[in-house]
Amino acid sequence: MKFFIDTANLDQIKEAQDMGILDGVTTNPSLMAKEGITGKDNILKHYLDICEAVEGDVSAEVIAVDFEGMVKEGEELAALHPQIVVKVPMIREGVKAIRYFSSKNIKTNCTLVFSSGQALLAAKAGATYVSPFIGRLDDIGFDGMELIEEIRLIYDNYAFETEILAASVRHTRHLIACAQLGADVMTGPLSAISGLLNHPLTDKGLAQFLADHKKGN
Repeated sequence: MKFFIDTANLDQIKEAQDMGILDGVTTNPSLMAKEGITGKDNILKHYLDICEAVEGDVSAEVIAVDFEGMVKEGEELAALHPQIVVKVPMIREGVKAIRYFSSKNIKTNCTLVFSSGQALLAAKAGATYVSPFIGRLDDIGFDGMELIEEIRLIYDNYAFETEILAASVRHTRHLIACAQLGADVMTGPLSAISGLLNHPLTDKGLAQFLADHKKGN
């Protein structure tokens, strides 16, 4: 399973990278704004800074909702750096844009996916990644993990190459469940990734080892 971090915060990205387990980054306009990054030039520069901080794919989202606008923005983003993946919303014009980008060998991430039918359309259009938002589904009383399971079955049935990028991962249990169900990638906050380190028996065992070592010296 690939680990992506969902943030525009360079310090958090570098911290995850330093752990040696980071495979990529996902961002969106809201995350950029959270870091105080506004204005086209500043946003484009920040994408480049992120690409320099990691070795894997970096999802950069288009703002346009029409086909021509998505193509224009997407091509500009893709030209920034080879690691850039163009993030496109799951709407009719977005599916058309994904097909276009696929024909140009531009990587895409179909975002805001909430059903297996949407995921099927994204794969048919040639998306590199499809991003089902499991946390947001949980928020409205649906089972986000059930969606991951449905998409995995459909993709395996037809050998689609589109990777399932489990998005809106909130915590470690989300992450582990996605891994069990065969999601190719997860993206979430640093806390969801670093939380995998924690277990009370590990802390207890280490404390005992250190105490015994101290006695022996």
